[in-house]
Amino acid sequence: MSTPWSSSGPAPQRDDEQRLRELGYQPVLARRMGGFGNFAISFSVISILSGCMTLYGFGLDTGGPAVMMWGWAGVGLFVLCVGLALAEVTSAYPTSGALYYMADRLGGRTWGWYTGWLNLLGLLGAIAGIDYGAALFTGALFNLQWGFDPTPESTMVIFVCILLVHAALNLFGVRLVSVLNSVSVWWHLAGVAIIVGALAIVPSHHQSPEFVFTEFVNNTGWSNPLYVGAIGLLLAQYTFSGYDASAHLSEETSNASVFAARGIVRAIWVSWVAGFVLLAGLTFAIQDYAGTQKSATGVPPAQILIDALGTSGATAMLLIVIVAQLFCGNAEVAAASRMVFAFSRDGALPGSRLWQRVSSRTQTPVHAVWLSVAVACVLALPSLYSETAYGAVTAINVIGITPAYAIPIYLRLRAGDRFQRGPWHLGRWSKPVGWIAVVWVALVTVLFCLPQSSPVTADSMNYASIALAVVLLLATIWWFVARRSYNTPSAYGTAREQAEIAEGIV
Repeated sequence: MSTPWSSSGPAPQRDDEQRLRELGYQPVLARRMGGFGNFAISFSVISILSGCMTLYGFGLDTGGPAVMMWGWAGVGLFVLCVGLALAEVTSAYPTSGALYYMADRLGGRTWGWYTGWLNLLGLLGAIAGIDYGAALFTGALFNLQWGFDPTPESTMVIFVCILLVHAALNLFGVRLVSVLNSVSVWWHLAGVAIIVGALAIVPSHHQSPEFVFTEFVNNTGWSNPLYVGAIGLLLAQYTFSGYDASAHLSEETSNASVFAARGIVRAIWVSWVAGFVLLAGLTFAIQDYAGTQKSATGVPPAQILIDALGTSGATAMLLIVIVAQLFCGNAEVAAASRMVFAFSRDGALPGSRLWQRVSSRTQTPVHAVWLSVAVACVLALPSLYSETAYGAVTAINVIGITPAYAIPIYLRLRAGDRFQRGPWHLGRWSKPVGWIAVVWVALVTVLFCLPQSSPVTADSMNYASIALAVVLLLATIWWFVARRSYNTPSAYGTAREQAEIAEGIV
């Protein structure tokens, strides 16, 4: 019997390409990623130096230090349960389609269809949210260094430049993506150590442990502390997303049935530990709480760094954060483009024949990469006109991707003994961990849709519920158009299937 952290041991590993054919697909992507690279892409997408830093201001207003610290600890534990349960299903179905393919196999075409659209929305929204966050931090850095005025227009220009860089890097092939993600792991861990170390050593004043772990702050306009505390959990939940990237890179990972599953779990627990250290380091170093909330940089963590380390020190730390965010966005483009490729391969997207094409030179889905960054750019355009638009983009990310995690887990539980597990599994812990994961995702999906500030106006409204309704409506409309073309193959091997897949290679 296996533990939740290992494969099943004596069972021999089947050939990766043969397993992919058994699942219905002819291998066309380059399998050049190892176990560490697969872990690195999910760790890079979670990116504590992106999520924690970008959403820290939200945490200051919504529960304050107590909710940030204890919320991170608690949410991380539940997310680990989600990751464990998802990893078990990933081991059985290691394909680029990942969540929607699992749902299709375990529940049928309709389950796969809606899971795919939720997952795709989340991944594309994540590119927009991550890279726009990097643009905001870059604007703050330029402001510190050269007095640059980070207007919505200038931030959008920086954002588009970042998208183009990420598209270019992803066109060189998965080997470069894997190398960059491996560097990203050490950059993130060293970055957290440097930032926390500097914040611990340099300032002459630090907050007390009592402040860091018990201070409750409510600037939401809501009077119920339980409601505010529940909403405050979203800082952690927003950050803990994107770990399905390991599954989406399965077809480019050696020994994917084991390494993709391990990659998901390891990315979560390493981020859990490192993120707690980062949040503690920032919170202990707060010099002026109100000043941090109203920072002229527009980025509260930047104000903490300025107050604690001075302008030069803050500039150096911000540079560390921005590079980490760039690593994060690059990894997210890789994951999203593989989802676009896989969903198109099964005929689910408009223009599927174009998006499923793979370069014969780099074995990369070139058109899928360009589509991913183009849609991300469109999703962020409202930021030119509304200060709340970035929050809406973040909402699009999490409201799409988080429910999509629970669907294959629920269907696996419903399947019972009919589920043929892969070499990495949870053994007797499968059902309890799986049900904890499903219940947790159902709970946080409700939290995602609740208003986060009062009174509720056009500017303060939480648009997550609208985003969810729109994507489900569009998926339903497109279902009646494309349901005959959408299909996941039951097995690969016929001459007709080979010819159809060969058309996707440029």
